[in-house]
Amino acid sequence: MFYYVEGTVALLQQGLAVIDCGGVGYACHASQHTVGKLKMGARARLLTYLNVREDIFELYGFIDEEELSCFQMMIGVSGVGPKAALSILSVAPPDRLALSIITGDEKLLTQAPGIGKKIAQRIILELRDKMSREQLETASGASGVVAAVAANGGINHTQEAVAALMVLGYSQAEALHAMDGLDAAHLEADEIIRQCLKKLASQ
Repeated sequence: MFYYVEGTVALLQQGLAVIDCGGVGYACHASQHTVGKLKMGARARLLTYLNVREDIFELYGFIDEEELSCFQMMIGVSGVGPKAALSILSVAPPDRLALSIITGDEKLLTQAPGIGKKIAQRIILELRDKMSREQLETASGASGVVAAVAANGGINHTQEAVAALMVLGYSQAEALHAMDGLDAAHLEADEIIRQCLKKLASQ
């Protein structure tokens, strides 16, 4: 029904942004990630998701397509409603959320109020492939480091690391270059990522 709302930011509270559109204030439930990017009195556009269920009629607002996409994927997971998804996005913006899911880091997800270990594990289980499929397909077609590691049985961890780095905004070439000199075949994905990020930050 609503694709986006655009107007003046009239009110900002924890978990809520009110956008004045021609004299009508639209109350949008929003993550702290989104609220933190808005300024009182400034113009803003929020992409929206309308949650309609029996006596519920709630509007959710998102600062960009990436956050909206993550929200929609999460509410597709059994047991994860809109408020739970927003709670997760408040502690884990899209890039960190994608990285935690790809690497299986449930601890980050459980930092969100109301998200227990079982729900976190279910989110990782159901969304891991969806979030990393495109990046993994690209990485699996790469030559050089990935091909070399594949011969030693380390392709899965290397693919996961490349996918995670690409989710964080690095190109495939940058991710592979950062792996030069690493014994990736004998490292877990999170350790590969950690070492790669350290190298990339120093460049």
